[in-house]
Amino acid sequence: MAIKMRPLGDRVVVKRLDEEETTAGGIIIPDSAKEKPQEGKVVAVGPGRTEDGKTVKMDVKKGDKILFGKYSGTEVTIDGEEHIIMREDDILGVIEG
Repeated sequence: MAIKMRPLGDRVVVKRLDEEETTAGGIIIPDSAKEKPQEGKVVAVGPGRTEDGKTVKMDVKKGDKILFGKYSGTEVTIDGEEHIIMREDDILGVIEG
């Protein structure tokens, strides 16, 4: 999926990962009872922040699976799909493996 947007500075564009709709016991969770997932996949990365006239590269890269805060970023619709634009500081960690 190629999006037609390039974030500026230390911002990233994230696509939320779908949360499972059933529990381990097989109970189906309705949409109204689900919380929005706090995991996502980075789909675009800005060049980085500027400190003392130099650009500091980002710690995350396109394709990273990340964990972010519940109220992080700004939700936007790009090419008919929902994404979140957030600063690198809003990312809590990269999920590895």
